[in-house]
Parts: sequence; structure tokens; C-alpha cells
Amino acid sequence: MGMQVCMGATLQCSFGAAPSSLVVLPANRVLTGTPAANIMDNIPIVNIPPFGMCSSIANPTVASATAAALGVLTPMPCVPVIPAPWAPGSPAVLLASMPTLNNSSKLMCAWAGVIQVVNPGQTTVQVP
Repeated sequence: MGMQVCMGATLQCSFGAAPSSLVVLPANRVLTGTPAANIMDNIPIVNIPPFGMCSSIANPTVASATAAALGVLTPMPCVPVIPAPWAPGSPAVLLASMPTLNNSSKLMCAWAGVIQVVNPGQTTVQVP
């Protein structure tokens, strides 16, 4: 069984230089000590803070900085672009009419990064 993800969970992007913490607004009204997350908690800056510097060449700012540096990879500040919700979530447990977010879920960034949960933010609530 997976762990329910909640506010303060540690996230990591495959192209990010630093980890980040999930921000869950208390709109779902379900607590695991702190607000619990569902798959729709995927809004950049609001729910998914930046991951330091981005090193994905698919990111236009990184591509232009790398071109300006004559092909030397030049990381630029991360601003996640999230086109879809977390997947797959836990469809057996609904939170605000959406599948709850478990620690095995992944989130894709438009700049080719894969965002994953490193630490779910709590260790007592399990979801299938």
C-alpha cells in the first residue's frame, strides 16, 4: 500500500537541481495532520514550487542560454509547466471527488522532467 501525500511532502524533478515541498491548500477539508492532497494539486507555483535550476534542454530558457554559451549546458531557473494532473493516484480513495495522491504517483513537466514524491509528508495514513 502507498502512503497518502500531504502538505509539506518532499518532491524532486529529474531535471531540477534542488528538492521542493508540495503545497496543499486546505480546500479539500481532509487532514492527515496537515491538508491531504489529491491528483489535482498540480498547479505550478501554487502547489508545485520551483526546483532551483532546470537543466532540461527542452526548456526554452535553458536552450537559449546553452546556445548563447556556444553549446555548453547552462541551467536556468526552474518554472514548472504542468499540463496534466498527477498519475495514477489512488482511484479507490476519493478526496474532493478526485483520486487521492499517493507516494508512487508521478507528475510530468512540459520540459521533459518527471516529478516524483520523495517523502509523503506523513507516515501514518496508507491508501491502496
